[in-house]
Amino acid sequence: GLGQVANNTRFLILPQVRVPHLASHLLGAVARRIQADWQAKYGHGLQWLETFVERGRFAGTCYRAANWRCVGATRGRSRQDRQHSLQVPVKDVYLYELRA
Repeated sequence: GLGQVANNTRFLILPQVRVPHLASHLLGAVARRIQADWQAKYGHGLQWLETFVERGRFAGTCYRAANWRCVGATRGRSRQDRQHSLQVPVKDVYLYELRA
C-alpha cells in the first residue's frame, strides 16, 4: 500500500517567523489540497500522509496540533543500511489519514 502514502520530507518554519498557529494551518492546507494534486499528476488518490520527526531535536508539536498521530519510532537505521551497521538518529513516525 505504499502507493497510497505520501511522505512529508521537509517542513521548517524559521524561528524569527511569529505567526500564531501557522504550522498547523499550513499542514491542514496541504492535507486539504494534496488529494486533487496527486490525482491530477499520478491518476490516483492517497490514503495517508507520513513524516518522520527526529526525536532528539524536535518534539513534533506542530504535527500533533494538526491532528497527526504518532504511531511509533524508527530503529535508528536508514533505507540505505544494507550492511546493518549504519546508525542514524531515532525518529518518531507521524501519520495523517486523508480518507476514513
